[in-house]
Amino acid sequence: MTIDAALRQASLLPAPVVIAVEPGIYREKLHVTVPGVTLVATRPGVVIVNGAAAGHRSPDGRPWGTGRTATLTIDAPDVTLRGLTIRNDFDYIADTVSQASGGAQAVALMIARTADRVLVENCGIEGYQDTLYVNARAAFRRCRIVGGVDFIFGNAAALFRHCDIVTRYVPNAIDSGFIAAPSTLATDRFGLVFDRCHVTREAGVPDGSTWLGRPWRAGGNMAILGTAAFLRCRLDGHIKAAGWTEMGFTDPAGVRRMLTPQEARLFEWGSRGPGAAPAAPTRRMLSDAEAAGYTPDAILQGWVP
Repeated sequence: MTIDAALRQASLLPAPVVIAVEPGIYREKLHVTVPGVTLVATRPGVVIVNGAAAGHRSPDGRPWGTGRTATLTIDAPDVTLRGLTIRNDFDYIADTVSQASGGAQAVALMIARTADRVLVENCGIEGYQDTLYVNARAAFRRCRIVGGVDFIFGNAAALFRHCDIVTRYVPNAIDSGFIAAPSTLATDRFGLVFDRCHVTREAGVPDGSTWLGRPWRAGGNMAILGTAAFLRCRLDGHIKAAGWTEMGFTDPAGVRRMLTPQEARLFEWGSRGPGAAPAAPTRRMLSDAEAAGYTPDAILQGWVP
């Protein structure tokens, strides 16, 4: 049975429903619309994989666009994923040479705005550009999230604890990309929060080649002022000394502008390892009092996963 078939059966049952997935490679493009469903691997070795990229044509003849590329989309509340590997295997490296795709964004896991209280535990989430798109309240525990360009992004309050955040090697690349690209509304206090994570890299990624991230003003929406924070994380030597960088957007008047780290809300506290650095104009450190406010209860607005 495919996972998609199991999800269709789950839609006929009262919540909560647990789908136990046996090891194997499942080449599927999944859309989870069943509230309260859990997808759990019975043993290691469950891989869900697809290869759609933003510039590719979907079955309806239109380009997929970023959001629709996801290997697995969560579109319902109270969904849990455990022990799975979710991968977008679009050949990003070949595309950097050929530029054939017309858009290399290729999402592995998307948590849609209509989702809420999504828990992801002990999962691998793998891609290159735009690996993980988080647009609803979510918690990630002991996951391995792999990518290169803006590979953890979105406008949600999301808490990542004890995760490995891995930058990928791309041959001949001078810069190895950007980790976080938050698009949080200015009225929201918390966005992407990384707590006690290991920010690391694949073999071959050079020292000083990777940004912690950049603020994404999606669609030129001036109400967006992204926020991300790295708390008590170990940062390997691939992280740039400046930490954060700017990101371009087109404002409502059609003018191309840049949103800088100084304008956005991008922070660290308690960083350690060779990629840690002292405070700088682009690399702001929270005070102890400010960091104390980053509790799971506050970040997740009272939800206890």
